[in-house]
Order: sequence, then C-alpha cells, then structure tokens
Amino acid sequence: MTEIKIEDKQEYFTNEYPFSNPPKLTEKRECLHCGETIIIGDFKVFKDNSNNEYICCPNAPRCDGTVIDWMPSK
Repeated sequence: MTEIKIEDKQEYFTNEYPFSNPPKLTEKRECLHCGETIIIGDFKVFKDNSNNEYICCPNAPRCDGTVIDWMPSK
C-alpha cells in the first residue's frame, strides 16, 4: 500500500469516516492492533492496488489497525 498525504485532514475525515458522527480530530482513541493511545488527527491514509483508501493508525505501517479498530480511551 502507498501512503497518501492529506492536505485537509478535517474535511477528509468528515467525508470518509465510515460511521455516523465522526469524532473530533483532537480526541484520543486506543488502537486495538498496536495497543497504543492515539490522537485521531494523527491518522494516515493508505491506498491499495485497487485504489481503495483506508484511514489507518498513526503508527502505520508498523501497525495494521484502521479506523474500525479504534476504541474510546479509558
């Protein structure tokens, strides 16, 4: 997969968030794949060979977690 640089992260996240009511980019979540607490706004976007885009953990590519793997921090 290839990382894509996103100029306006707020707009991208709002438009591409797969669930209703996207959280604020300043909120924290725990990534279930790497176990680290992340700030949502630090997300990365990767594109696969079929041109599908994925909102990924800030620790990617070391971590393979995506937005669906982020849970509210304790």
